[in-house]
Amino acid sequence: MGAPTGPQVQFPSGAAYAEALQHTQLCFQHPELKAARPELTRLGLPRAISGAFASVFSLTSATSGQRYAVKCFTRHVPDQERRYRAISDRLARLDSAELSQQWNLGFEYLPDAIRVGKDLYPVLKMEWIEAVTLSSWLEDNHTDRFAVDRLADRFEGLTRDLAAHEIAHGDLQHGNLLVAGDDTFRLVDYDGMYVPALAGLGGTERGHRNYQSPMRGNDDFGVALDRFSAWVIFLSLKAIAADPALWNRLHEPSGEFLLLAEEDFKNPAGSTGLQTLLAHPDRTVSGLADQVRSLAFQPLDLLPPLAQTVPNQRTSATTSTSVPAPSGVSATGALPSWMAGHVPGQAAPAAAVPAAVSPGSFRTRTPLDLLAAGLWPLALAAAVLMVVAGFTAPAVAPGIPLVLAAAMTMFARSRRAEWSQSRAALAMLAHQMSQVEEPGKAAAKLRKDRAKFDSAESDRTAAYPRDQDKLTAEYHAALQEAEKRKARKQRDADKKIDGLSEELRKALAKALADKQSAHVRDQLARRLIVQSPPHGIGPTLAARLAAHGIRTAADFTGYRAVQHSPYNSSGAVLVLPGGRVANVHGIGEAKAIALDVWRKAVLASAVAKQPTALSHTERQSIEQGISRRRVQLTDQRKAVETDAETSRVLARKRLDEGRQRLARENAAAGDRARLERQEFGRRTVALQQNSVLHGTLSTALEDARVQQRGLSYMRYVRFLYVGR
Repeated sequence: MGAPTGPQVQFPSGAAYAEALQHTQLCFQHPELKAARPELTRLGLPRAISGAFASVFSLTSATSGQRYAVKCFTRHVPDQERRYRAISDRLARLDSAELSQQWNLGFEYLPDAIRVGKDLYPVLKMEWIEAVTLSSWLEDNHTDRFAVDRLADRFEGLTRDLAAHEIAHGDLQHGNLLVAGDDTFRLVDYDGMYVPALAGLGGTERGHRNYQSPMRGNDDFGVALDRFSAWVIFLSLKAIAADPALWNRLHEPSGEFLLLAEEDFKNPAGSTGLQTLLAHPDRTVSGLADQVRSLAFQPLDLLPPLAQTVPNQRTSATTSTSVPAPSGVSATGALPSWMAGHVPGQAAPAAAVPAAVSPGSFRTRTPLDLLAAGLWPLALAAAVLMVVAGFTAPAVAPGIPLVLAAAMTMFARSRRAEWSQSRAALAMLAHQMSQVEEPGKAAAKLRKDRAKFDSAESDRTAAYPRDQDKLTAEYHAALQEAEKRKARKQRDADKKIDGLSEELRKALAKALADKQSAHVRDQLARRLIVQSPPHGIGPTLAARLAAHGIRTAADFTGYRAVQHSPYNSSGAVLVLPGGRVANVHGIGEAKAIALDVWRKAVLASAVAKQPTALSHTERQSIEQGISRRRVQLTDQRKAVETDAETSRVLARKRLDEGRQRLARENAAAGDRARLERQEFGRRTVALQQNSVLHGTLSTALEDARVQQRGLSYMRYVRFLYVGR
């Protein structure tokens, strides 16, 4: 029995594999693995290193003595064999002379390799390497600043190798980065690896949550998979190299991270670890921390590769590495330099604040200013004269010259260039402010849209395997129904075939019985009553009997005694074939008995002479009929298997078509989600730009209003007479 397939297939657990590996001479057929010795626990059971998708066992070959890591899968992975074949082919083509270090390990995918129970399952046979995980190495070596810094540079070289060959590991983290005895890296666990031959397929995992961007989705699968995790690991190594005390301060014993974890990326403002690194006096550390903070909310395909951003050279632990400037947007709202060229179709930077500045005071008086200044003394004098001369009707008359002077002053101020510039500047800033969306509302809308998108994506990604499972369940139900139908029809056919012997026996017996019955009836019909009459039956009675249709021994079957009224005398009637009776005049009970005795004697003579076997021809005819029946039933039984195979083929066709339809729909939905995720990235950048521009415009608008206060009416009146 081969390996079961389908998304719903239940793969064995790690414990089930461990039980099977107690008998490697039985569960393996591969020559290197058959009878191999597994590494055992203290309880004498094969030791398993278990993960989300598989359990790994250490086996030493009984034939070569070579030690292998054998990965046994506990969950179904779509297109598993195709993926490993493509990854193996790509890694095999790498030239070790072109790599920064020998980080890739050899492996072999073996389908139907291990038997667990009645089924066969695939395994991955991998080269065994003596190395420790990155976190274990740091636990022992974090105080050696030079060694840690050298390891950081080697990690940068590893990411450069991957980027140069368009490979992404998919789950860069401390457990998959092993450090060998020469302090070089070995990369393990290629389950989620991307190589160009797998373009178009979806990812199989999302990577360790403490190393992945919050923006990474299920449909992200390409060369950019490792970019965020590479920055996180590089930051951690450079930070520890600069300040070894950070290891004990930010790392938790047995923690599933180095210095930063998932919550640090999701909530940078509330992250103790990230804030510690941002505030670190070492510019390398703070710069890298700011880089990671800004990358956390960018789509993966917009992130810069570590290898293209960090200078390719080793630096000592005490020398600051050249790091890009903090990646927040500039005061003009432009994108940070490291994102240039990474944002496809990026909109132009937000408009800069206008260079025109509102003047804060009046300068050089004009003739109109001098006229306005001269009007006030004249207006005051006129008002006083009107009051002294008694021209106070109406009562407001003395105020008319003053109102005219005030109106002239207002008019003169409105003609000043400083006042026009101030109003124009305020109008321009106000217009620009109206064109910029309020950052708080925009951020809230972005969060709401993103939450709605994430919820829909979670539902979609959860529905895809459910729909696959449903299709497979329907397929297996159809197979089971076809098998039940086949078994039922085969049982019916087998039962009929098995019953043919009995059917032959009964047919032969019936044919003989029919032949004997026909012989007896013929003999009875040949014995005429008139030719050999019974005792007491003369010609007269024979004629009377004939009148009632009784001429031979075959024309009656017996007699029945009857009582005649009114004398209560005894009589008899003859019983005819079919149950009717005949009351023949002159046939009393005595003569009826005589007729019955005569008939029985004739019957006994006929029975004695009846045939005891069928003729050869008669028997052959019956046997040939049974043989034809056997052939028909055998053909029907064969047709049952053909019908079942047709049902299986149709069920498989429906399954394949359904899977292809789901894959197309999921791929299309993934493409739409990727575009939406990129759009969220663009909106995030635009929000940053708008936030900076909004703040700048708000400040400029407030400054312009403060400046305009220097051009108030009272300041203008003072300017008319003081000149400043």
